[in-house]
Amino acid sequence: MTREADAAAASAVGSESAPRVALERRRLLRRARAWWACLSEGVSMAAQPSLHPGSCPRSAARRRAEKRRQGKGKEAAEEEEEAGEARHVPPPKKRNPGVSFNEAHFAETSYYFEGGLRKVRPYFFDFQTYCKGRWVGRSLLQVFGAEFRAQPLEAYRAAAEAGRLRLNERPVKDLGLRLKNNDFLRNTIHRHEPPVTAQPIEIIEENDEVVVVDKPSSLPVHPCGRFRHNTVIFILGKEHNLKELHTIHRLDRLTSGVLMFAKSVEVSKRIDEQVRQRQLEKEYVCRVLGEFPENEVICEEPILVVSYKVGVCRVDPKGKPCKTVFRRLSYNGETSVVKCFPHTGRTHQIRVHLQFLGHPIANDPIYNTNAWGPEKGKGGVVNKTDEELLQSLVEEHLSKQSLGILDVTEDDLKPIIGDKGKETPGKYTMPVEVIHKKNPDQTEESKDESQSGILTCSQNCVSEAPMCQSENGETCLDEHRTETDPLCEECKIVRPDPSPKELVMYLHALRYKGADFDYCSKMPAWAQDNWEET
Repeated sequence: MTREADAAAASAVGSESAPRVALERRRLLRRARAWWACLSEGVSMAAQPSLHPGSCPRSAARRRAEKRRQGKGKEAAEEEEEAGEARHVPPPKKRNPGVSFNEAHFAETSYYFEGGLRKVRPYFFDFQTYCKGRWVGRSLLQVFGAEFRAQPLEAYRAAAEAGRLRLNERPVKDLGLRLKNNDFLRNTIHRHEPPVTAQPIEIIEENDEVVVVDKPSSLPVHPCGRFRHNTVIFILGKEHNLKELHTIHRLDRLTSGVLMFAKSVEVSKRIDEQVRQRQLEKEYVCRVLGEFPENEVICEEPILVVSYKVGVCRVDPKGKPCKTVFRRLSYNGETSVVKCFPHTGRTHQIRVHLQFLGHPIANDPIYNTNAWGPEKGKGGVVNKTDEELLQSLVEEHLSKQSLGILDVTEDDLKPIIGDKGKETPGKYTMPVEVIHKKNPDQTEESKDESQSGILTCSQNCVSEAPMCQSENGETCLDEHRTETDPLCEECKIVRPDPSPKELVMYLHALRYKGADFDYCSKMPAWAQDNWEET
């Protein structure tokens, strides 16, 4: 058909102008394409009375399909209008790039110290997120039930009635509302953080480019999981006025030692490049079980992440390549002090390699447990699937009432432990005492509301943290009102404080050296030759 179109166009050259020829050529080409579409679908050209492209069955089918789609869209819109779901979704806002923590975040709450622990006063906090692709078309109730299981559905219903659930900054009253793309969800909760050691953060070096600290054990580097204010980033900002810091490297929460931050993006990128080029030297010290070999030991076993949520790794041929060099410093008849030189930076690399060598860190809560089998993972022998290993680890910590060491909650572990304890709440938690605090300033009218477990809130005041006026007229946080919340289940529970042993692991980052810097910390007390475990 294309050749026929060319011939027709050529015959018209002598009698028609150039524009007319071009128009005729385009018309013939369109007709040719339409007929080709018919042929490809097995339709006879002779059976077609018209040569107009619109007569092609395929084109007609497309038009009918488009009408059906338009009809469905109209019907869906009508259904939404009837259900009250026809609403405008504003376009997503561009988030601020870079470091986001400022004075407003630091002022959310305050610290207090008790029994050698740094504690955070409970505070109101907004969890916020844009609608994820897998949520589109699902109701809020379905999303909360499937992906936010930290609270029962009744708690989310109560929060909605209290005005604490907001969609596109408007209070949500109906959890049956279906989510759309770009929906912005905000949930105000009463947040409780676990305590950490009261040991202060020592600043090793501060200059125009970097801040180097000696991180105490038990402190996360940055906000994660249940920790926010009880982190190195927040403590430095609140107590040392060191803000807008960029993490260069990280240490596990229970690992202490040298921790380095950059004061600018440029410095961070420069040191990151040194990390990628393997130009940095890291030196750790640890105390391990048994008599470690006197000669230098090199371990190059690949490491595989078993669970990112729980934070567990193991030696596996399918893992990433890595290398650690070990040198023994001393042996006291039961444990050895060992220096470690990691040449790569895999998750839990030192801890996993020491476990593989049969000398796990003496008080490692993950890699020195019976969950790995009678040999505790020595030589990479576990004889369990990843799922069985995770379940064994979780059950061991549940039996020891030390689930918090894994930095996860029971709801995080439901895919692992299933619905165990569903009929008997608290089966896997510490024995707790339910407390009922009375507010002496509470009126008889407000008592009825608080006893129902629901806080009322107007549209103009959506469950913000309670504030008060100080004597000088400045607005301040009303700590008495923020420390308890009738909607908060955690407020009704008294949890035991962690013991000193639970806050320390015998692994310390001793030195961090680069092309133009060399930072060291003091040897920890447990690494001294005359140290005795109490």
